[in-house]
Amino acid sequence: MADVNYPQEDIGARLASGSFVTHAMVVAPCSIHSMSAIAHGITDNLITRAADVTLKERRRLILMVREMPFHLGHLRSMVQLAEMGAIVAPPVPGFYNKPETVMDIVDHCVDRVMDLLGLPAADVRRWDGTRKDEA
Repeated sequence: MADVNYPQEDIGARLASGSFVTHAMVVAPCSIHSMSAIAHGITDNLITRAADVTLKERRRLILMVREMPFHLGHLRSMVQLAEMGAIVAPPVPGFYNKPETVMDIVDHCVDRVMDLLGLPAADVRRWDGTRKDEA
């Protein structure tokens, strides 16, 4: 569905420049390797370079860190990223809506990221303060 795509090696691509205006960047999934590189300013590929520029320009950066469990080094990198302005949003499903399929779980995680981007979907199932078995 993308209009344009770039090879990961193309660190000279337009979106690796602060003059290429974007609203936000989402890295999904975000490996521990990519997260650690972004946290420490290692910009050796287009993903890490574009993320670095996103932080530099004070734009929203959302990292859907995919691996777990986390050790102390991972957590320290997450704290460092949060201090730099990134949002660390591991794809942790909410079970309060009682998902029935894997797609329900995936949709919940995507919906949360869309909320963080300021692009909420109209059909999102939201917590209404009651449990389904009480309604």
